[in-house]
Amino acid sequence: MHKTVLALGGDGIGPEILDQGLRVVRRLAELSQTSLSIEKGLLHGASWEAHKKFCTDSVLEQAKASDAVLVGAVGGPQWDNIRAPGGAECQDGLMYLRYHLQPYLGLRPSKSWGSLLSQTPFRPDLVGGVNVLILREMCGGAMFASERGQQMVNGLRQGYDLTAYDEAEVARFAHGGFQIARSRRGRLVSCDKSNVMESYKLWREVVTEVSQDYPDVIFENMFADNCAYQLMQRPKDFDVVIACNQLGDILSDLTAVYSGSLGMLPSACLAANPDSGMVFGIYESTAGSAPDIAGLGIANPIGMILSVGMMFHYSFGLPDISMRVERAVQDVVNAGILTPDLGGTATSAQLTNSILDRLVA
Repeated sequence: MHKTVLALGGDGIGPEILDQGLRVVRRLAELSQTSLSIEKGLLHGASWEAHKKFCTDSVLEQAKASDAVLVGAVGGPQWDNIRAPGGAECQDGLMYLRYHLQPYLGLRPSKSWGSLLSQTPFRPDLVGGVNVLILREMCGGAMFASERGQQMVNGLRQGYDLTAYDEAEVARFAHGGFQIARSRRGRLVSCDKSNVMESYKLWREVVTEVSQDYPDVIFENMFADNCAYQLMQRPKDFDVVIACNQLGDILSDLTAVYSGSLGMLPSACLAANPDSGMVFGIYESTAGSAPDIAGLGIANPIGMILSVGMMFHYSFGLPDISMRVERAVQDVVNAGILTPDLGGTATSAQLTNSILDRLVA
């Protein structure tokens, strides 16, 4: 089996954690006897500085020709107020890839790690054993609004972003959520604000209709504010939570507290539902670019490394390899080999070395 991966470091700590992730990619390719080609490119701020575009057409073409894309992290304050020609998707390199490649199904898993419970704000009995998957719709909603901007109304500045979904966008995403719930613990909550917004009324209607195709999955609708509260109050009761682009972004960061650090969280954005077999995906840590620690070599690479595991699962069709990565990470965490965000003293490279030592045939 031959696979092609496009590696885009991005900004801040992105290139650093991506380098550690690629070390793991190469080891896993050896263990699984996967022939691998790795190409590299620039994204977002790094691309802007070189090309005055957040994502070039050549990088997009590289992504289209790849089986998967690995992203370190993008963003930084120096690029936040740049307005590039084009729509919402042209203002962010990662959004540009999402717009054109349509990896709409965003998997954001968060679990508690027994040896890291002291790093969370929860009582151990409340958060121990928690394993929640936030599914974020990645290609629509307010973040991709075609009607957006700022204007003067009655002498006052007004900003606006149109939140819009059509039923096909919601349905394809909901089917993916129910399919994944079937492979986990068979529970799914759909999060919305249908009590006050028309786009969410449609969201709730379509998801409820799709739920009829999955009678084996326990299904519930929740308003977003209540869902966020319940995720903190009784996290063990949740399995899969599906949400729109904006709410999914918020909830996935919120549930990161279960694991003790944003640096622990992986993600996968899939361009087809997992029942389709091997699918194209964009994989990245959800830690962010953390410019305050860029260049220090202390960024937590675990989220990136777990994302690599997800790539082998969903885009390479090797779920056993993904499980091997999780076991290696668990062993390292249990051994107390941690980066400073978790109270440890290990560098990014030292932590990765420890994981590689445990990834043996």
